[in-house]
Amino acid sequence: MDYILSLIIFFPLVAGILGFLVSQNSIRIYGISVAFIEFMLTIILWIGFNGNTDGFQFVEHVTVISHFGMNYHLGVDGISLFLVILSTFMTMIALIGLNIKKDVKNLIISVLLLEMTMVGVFLSLDVILFYLFWEFSLIPMLYIIGAWGSDKRIYAAIKFFLYTFAGSILMLVGILYMGYLYHATAGVWSFSIPDWQLLILPFNTQLWLFGAFFLAFAIKVPMFPFHTWLPYAHGQAPTIGSVILASVLLKMGTYGMVRFLLPLFPDATIYFVIPIAIIAVIMVIYAAMIAYAQEDMKQVIAYSSISHMGIIILGIFAINAEGVTGSIFFMISHGIVSGALFMLVGCIYDRRHTKKISEFGGLAISMPTFATIYGVMLMASVGLPLTIGFVGEFLSLIGFYKVSWILTLLAGTGIILGAIYMLSLYKRSFFGEITNEKNRNLKDLNGRELAALIPLVVLVLVLGIYPKPLLEPIDFSVKKMIVLMEKKAVTQEAKEFIVKVNSIEGGL
Repeated sequence: MDYILSLIIFFPLVAGILGFLVSQNSIRIYGISVAFIEFMLTIILWIGFNGNTDGFQFVEHVTVISHFGMNYHLGVDGISLFLVILSTFMTMIALIGLNIKKDVKNLIISVLLLEMTMVGVFLSLDVILFYLFWEFSLIPMLYIIGAWGSDKRIYAAIKFFLYTFAGSILMLVGILYMGYLYHATAGVWSFSIPDWQLLILPFNTQLWLFGAFFLAFAIKVPMFPFHTWLPYAHGQAPTIGSVILASVLLKMGTYGMVRFLLPLFPDATIYFVIPIAIIAVIMVIYAAMIAYAQEDMKQVIAYSSISHMGIIILGIFAINAEGVTGSIFFMISHGIVSGALFMLVGCIYDRRHTKKISEFGGLAISMPTFATIYGVMLMASVGLPLTIGFVGEFLSLIGFYKVSWILTLLAGTGIILGAIYMLSLYKRSFFGEITNEKNRNLKDLNGRELAALIPLVVLVLVLGIYPKPLLEPIDFSVKKMIVLMEKKAVTQEAKEFIVKVNSIEGGL
């Protein structure tokens, strides 16, 4: 267990390189086997994780450039643990459901390299290392969209790259300045997150650094008005690209907000709570309305993702245990549900080569199993109680209710709008008589597709009924982070805000 984090990060990289030696006929089994082993390594990590221990666990630290404080530093806590597991699980599920025949070896190798960068982001405690994994994640996804996407794939891939890369440059400036500030304070260079958490920064300095980091994370989420790259990326990406993009890559932005903005810049975070919350509410309502207007099934789900990410951001900026814990759980649930929905759209696209809602109708007659699984995921997407989608959404809104009941009420309309556009999509696609003869003899889900989708259905129901195994470790780490925020806050207004929204008299 001493080097399990390094093993989790670099096993997909080594396996991906060795994949060039595997034949085309065997590459699918090889890719699924590698992803399964990687997933099991993260389950072993979970088994060995102590949910009641402070700080990071399984820490690995190797000095790389001592003079500039650059180190190979890894660790995991309750905030990052389940995002790592989500990354490996959804990669495995996406590879099981893969139905691409064109140049499949290079696609699978690209997915394994992407998996390496994703888990690297969540496990890095050195910020330079975090940044390298963050940037490297763009390359495999750029290739996946550009090489295996639809007609406008090059435009979509370049737009995805330029948007996310531009924001990352500002984050790099912020990272270097934070390293300089630590050097000015402690006399040595350090880019370690635990070291940075000890810094108490002046309010004005926090504002500028908050802006540099926030913009990079906001583009990755993506927040309004930086969201325009996402519908193109989803619309043109192959199914496996959309699954991984929605399930994990978007969560890198919200993870960055929790890991960096809250503990490092507590006063600036609280200063910007209401403006960011207003943008998040706009995301929720605006994206939901656009989703209702879409005629493409995949675009409905793409805009639905933007709407749901708005709720996650509200939970993060609630700055209390309910909200932040709920937002992290919602990241996981949204990853599972949105990944499943994109995979289901891929299943029907493989049969009909169209995603237009008007082309369907009566699918429940010809594809009853497909309709049933789609219905379960749809209900989870709209936050039906006893499904995984309800837990995180409810906690996020309850958490932010302590900040502003008006904004929470407005955000809650997103649940109603979500039910409207999702049920409308379901009614038009699955109910009624079959009017298009091409839909009459469609084959229902095959064994490969069921093998990918059934585990997702099980998780949606089991974690919707009993979310405690995930919520407890997350909640413990979140509460410790909020205590740190109160200790580091330099303004009285920030301290009072933290105490107020956590409903604890006299401090945390």
